[in-house]
Amino acid sequence: MRSISRTALRDIALVCVADAIVGASFGAIAVSGGFDPWVPVVMSLIVFAGGAQFAAIGILMGGGGAVAAVATGLILNARLLPFGFAVADVVGNRLPGVHLITDETVAFALKGAGPRERHDYFWTSGLALFAAWNASVVAGALAGAAIGDVGALGLDAAFPAVLVALIMPALADRGVRVPVLTGGVIALAASTVLPAGLPVLLSLLGLLARPKEA
Repeated sequence: MRSISRTALRDIALVCVADAIVGASFGAIAVSGGFDPWVPVVMSLIVFAGGAQFAAIGILMGGGGAVAAVATGLILNARLLPFGFAVADVVGNRLPGVHLITDETVAFALKGAGPRERHDYFWTSGLALFAAWNASVVAGALAGAAIGDVGALGLDAAFPAVLVALIMPALADRGVRVPVLTGGVIALAASTVLPAGLPVLLSLLGLLARPKEA
């Protein structure tokens, strides 16, 4: 990839390290929560979306149904649709490229000064992140089976921590902050009377509170 600078390669490497830490936590928590090691591994290969994976596994571990888990994952990943348009020129009609569309790969692609740079940034970051994420999930799953109780290491806090980290940057925008907080209140209230999974879906009602000027 001749058009990638050393600075860009360093940035990609740093993101890979961060994603690997989260991926290892995901694998360990999923296995310690009762799933066979192959479950988080296969999910990571075919879904490759950290936020959606954490949310789906969290719902299932909390006693929610498969339909609620899948629906939540699809809703979280709906944001990738406009991302696909943003990098359509570098992905083309190649299915592997579509699978590599994430927040990070799109961000790197958009840093490219021209078509060649955009192409190289996207594919280099995408392949590197895919490898780092899946390798770390495998390592985490094996570690989770050996550790047993991830609560002893505090890894059980990774679910809420990761999900909060995903939304924090967007909360600076009032047009996002108001519906997110409203949806959170709805989900919290609903969790006292509804089974796991449904409160998350009901939180979408928070979108109705989006300020008109946003």
